[in-house]
Amino acid sequence: MTASVVITGLGVAAPTGLGVEDYWAATLGGKNAIGRITRFDPSGYPARLAGEVPGFREEEYLPSRLLPQTDRVTRLALVATDWALADAGVTPGEMSEFDMGVITASAAGGFEFGQGELQSLWSRGSQYVSAYQSFAWFYAVNSGQISIRNGMKGPAGVVVSEGAGGLDAVAHARRQIRKGTSLVVTGAVDASICPWGWVAQLSTGRMSTSDEPARAYLPFDRDASGYVPGEGGAILIAEDADAARARGARIYGEIAGYGSTMDPKPGSGREPGLRKAIRIALADAGAEPGDVDVVFADGAGERTADRAEAEAISAVFGDRAVPVTVPKTMTGRLYSGGAPLDLAAALLAIRDGVIPPTTSVEPCPDYPLDLVVGRPRETPVRTALVVARGAGGFNSAMVVRAAR
Repeated sequence: MTASVVITGLGVAAPTGLGVEDYWAATLGGKNAIGRITRFDPSGYPARLAGEVPGFREEEYLPSRLLPQTDRVTRLALVATDWALADAGVTPGEMSEFDMGVITASAAGGFEFGQGELQSLWSRGSQYVSAYQSFAWFYAVNSGQISIRNGMKGPAGVVVSEGAGGLDAVAHARRQIRKGTSLVVTGAVDASICPWGWVAQLSTGRMSTSDEPARAYLPFDRDASGYVPGEGGAILIAEDADAARARGARIYGEIAGYGSTMDPKPGSGREPGLRKAIRIALADAGAEPGDVDVVFADGAGERTADRAEAEAISAVFGDRAVPVTVPKTMTGRLYSGGAPLDLAAALLAIRDGVIPPTTSVEPCPDYPLDLVVGRPRETPVRTALVVARGAGGFNSAMVVRAAR
């Protein structure tokens, strides 16, 4: 029999809150954390809004020796990991080091750190470039630093599939646990709100240029005109279900099913792959469409992509047959960190019997979706589907459900 894999700990660093309960209260309260960028002067750029993580003082959480070595993204990931381990009741030093693994996702790496070192190189000379530049910018840096900080020597890796990467990392963690690893730290945090990262994001041509925080990022709205980037994400502790129960762990829910596909070449006339990814995830979970109580949508905020997602959801579940929500309207799109944050929200929805709202959006009637807007919807939730897409054609879907 295939081992069940469950989530026992959550660590959240999001624009809407630091820590699980602050994030969840803000999300249910419909708090919009999108605003004008403060981390640099955005006045010279066509897009000036982002979802920034407020009030994060890394020196309060991390030893001073780590600060010169790390980018903001890694500091957020390390602290979120500390919170997730504490939430799970896990003390790494009490476990075998080879029984613990780390598999995260990344879309950008340490962009701000890299920008600073490039500035030093060109303005002062190569002797002023930090030795830490050799790894602080790298996609795998979060997995590496989490492993080192916590003495974890089991399976380690990083998944790079843009916005879909967070789900792909959790799925890879599930595979490693089924192969015998007791515990895997997984999920993702991204943070690239700096001029270097901002220019890279603008090059996609898909960012919103609105200066109105409440009307800039509008998935499934007739006025959708692009997305607003954000920073942060969620780290999750995944464990073998039997092992978790044996130690008396609190269980948020089970990673029940997963599916991934790639879209065909644009202009090929072939169907996008999202519908297939959803069906694969449901089949993997042994679930029928009617078993799903809520869909956490990807919500691209761009009309063509929104239509494709709405059509995929309605093709699987029927028109307006399942509640759909996009809580990332409050945070912006967090790249690889967005889907793990949605996973955390889905598990909290299961815990509390409430679906968080999609804010600011006036649902376009052309999309056959039952979009939860305005306020939370109280209803029993036992099974949730989280959908994520990444630039380049990545599609992923994951089913989570209440532990049996």
